[in-house]
Amino acid sequence: MKQTVQELVALYQNNLFAVAFNVCKNAQDAEDIVQDTFIQYYTMKKEFENEQHIRAWLLRVAINKAKNANHTFWRRNKLSLDDYMETLTFETPQSENLFETVMRLPEKYRIVIHLYYYEDYSVREIANILRLSESNIKVRLSRGRSLLKEVLKEEWDDEQ
Repeated sequence: MKQTVQELVALYQNNLFAVAFNVCKNAQDAEDIVQDTFIQYYTMKKEFENEQHIRAWLLRVAINKAKNANHTFWRRNKLSLDDYMETLTFETPQSENLFETVMRLPEKYRIVIHLYYYEDYSVREIANILRLSESNIKVRLSRGRSLLKEVLKEEWDDEQ
């Protein structure tokens, strides 16, 4: 199965941007990564089993490209998360706080939490995408949730 790039862009552009931004924390890099991911799909000769297989492949490629972008020389001279946060608008202060807290998690927890909560992947699907064991994904989800809970509880206690 091979879908057209136009169909895939319409379906997955926002998802790929979100996961790429989640890893590299830079909007311009995330846009480039999405574009590079679709170019790689277009030039590749691989046949896919189904649409879910295509989606998982696209996410895996975007995550890998975002990780690679983090290791470049130019990456160290880009916009910081704090500067980027100033350009975003949120519906509530709580949603802004949650976003910022998730973005400050270590990468291995942040990616798993993003795929689980924002992309609605199951533990098994995340394990396949990241090429890790299901138990490893469960541990990362648990630890990521614990870190979030700890940070958010401290901030909530401070406000009272």
